[in-house]
Amino acid sequence: MTIPPMFERLVDDAAVFPPGSLPLAEAVPAHSEHLAAWYSALVGPLLCRASELESLASLTRESPTPVGVAVVVDTGTAGVLAAADAVAHESQLVLRGVEVPLRGSPLGENARRTVAALDAALGGPDDEEPAYVEVPRSPGWEDALDVIADAGYRAKLRTGGATADALPSDDEVAAFVVGCLDRGIPFKFTAGLHHAVRRPGEHGFLNLLLAVGRAVAGAPAAEVAATLSIDDGALLAAGVAELPAASVRRWFASYGSCSIAEPLAELIALGLVAEPGRVAR
Repeated sequence: MTIPPMFERLVDDAAVFPPGSLPLAEAVPAHSEHLAAWYSALVGPLLCRASELESLASLTRESPTPVGVAVVVDTGTAGVLAAADAVAHESQLVLRGVEVPLRGSPLGENARRTVAALDAALGGPDDEEPAYVEVPRSPGWEDALDVIADAGYRAKLRTGGATADALPSDDEVAAFVVGCLDRGIPFKFTAGLHHAVRRPGEHGFLNLLLAVGRAVAGAPAAEVAATLSIDDGALLAAGVAELPAASVRRWFASYGSCSIAEPLAELIALGLVAEPGRVAR
């Protein structure tokens, strides 16, 4: 098995988002190449802004196979239904998810409006078309998680961005993970996860996998937070290799990355993924 279960569909293709910001005209064929490559099992859907769906549709109408797309709704809560309808009317697009950011306060009330919009657009939670509500690091975020849990949707946390203050602390990430697990909410991450191992100013995606594994096993938030600061790649790789993939990935659904090549190369270098004809360490 070339891609172990722990890493299957781990990396959503966010090529069109910063810092990569690849034009859609280049991102679409590149995504097709990923799905035809030996590492295709690593790759999740193509992420596309709702405001760019028309352009995406025009680029994929001549595609030999349908393109799975997860829509990041940048058109407001009212745009959720329009985005889902836009994909449904394109034979070469398949809806693989919807992601909606919460804005403004109170977050609990805004979360209720958002899940109502998702219900109207999707007819309710669906594992084939998972819907994520992006929860900001603002007062009331736990109230928002309560609403998301009651509605049966998933949560999303932004783990980086263009400025230093966009990076959540280890304690904030740990609180989000534990908060989701306590409520039975699957989740994903996005932004800032450019490398497998923690670096200054960046979280590592292996750190997150190991942190979630420890949280699933019942570790307190402080221990989960401490895992996020580990910067020893070999130590992280060994820890992740011992985790039960099914129980971790039941909750940690995926993360968005503007690069597929970088996480793949680092997983290979750490011996967690083997190229064809080779054996992982």
